[in-house]
Amino acid sequence: MSTNRIRAGLAALALLGTATIVAAHGDVAPQPVNTDALPEVGEEWLTENPYREEKVGRDTWLKAVEIGASGFNQNCARCHGLGAVSGGLAPDLRLLEAEEYGDEWFIERFRLGYTQDGTTKMPAFGDILGQKAAWAIRTYIETRPEDGALDAHSDRLHEVRNELASSKVSDPKALKAELEKIAAEVKTASGAPVADSVAYEAARVLTDTPESWKKASDILTVGLSASE
Repeated sequence: MSTNRIRAGLAALALLGTATIVAAHGDVAPQPVNTDALPEVGEEWLTENPYREEKVGRDTWLKAVEIGASGFNQNCARCHGLGAVSGGLAPDLRLLEAEEYGDEWFIERFRLGYTQDGTTKMPAFGDILGQKAAWAIRTYIETRPEDGALDAHSDRLHEVRNELASSKVSDPKALKAELEKIAAEVKTASGAPVADSVAYEAARVLTDTPESWKKASDILTVGLSASE
């Protein structure tokens, strides 16, 4: 059994073990997730994430991450933590293996929820939010960086942020290339090949225009503050 598979199993067991201390939130109305921009996946529930980059391409994958981030923050962060970083009351979903084994566990829990002794610990989202929203949220979760993933680059990222914020960028192409290199070194907790880190996001928006410098600077400011 692979290390990732073991971690996924432990995450699943953790949910069963910690569910008794997770605040019941069956009375919180799920918030709708607009998935119109994503490809259809059919009516029958899948057992493997259809929105991974190797299946749908970079643009659709990025859209799934964006939609999934919104869906997660509206419906899941209350118990599972902002950015999917658990505060300890619920399992860290980032540890679910980014393969079919982890997908099967995730989608079953998303669809059916979890009830203990007649108390809803996690509501069933399947019939309410639908399959496209489920897989978008899954895509977002599995691309989250592991703990401490940016520590080795923190000082340099702050320097880059400050340079971008000054609006005096001498070589934006070089900064973009450096951010891309840093992003490539950031590891996910799930084993997914690409981490949707602040370095990755800043590199994507950075161009030769001052407007993009400010946007990249803002991304780094928010992301670096959240990781500290």
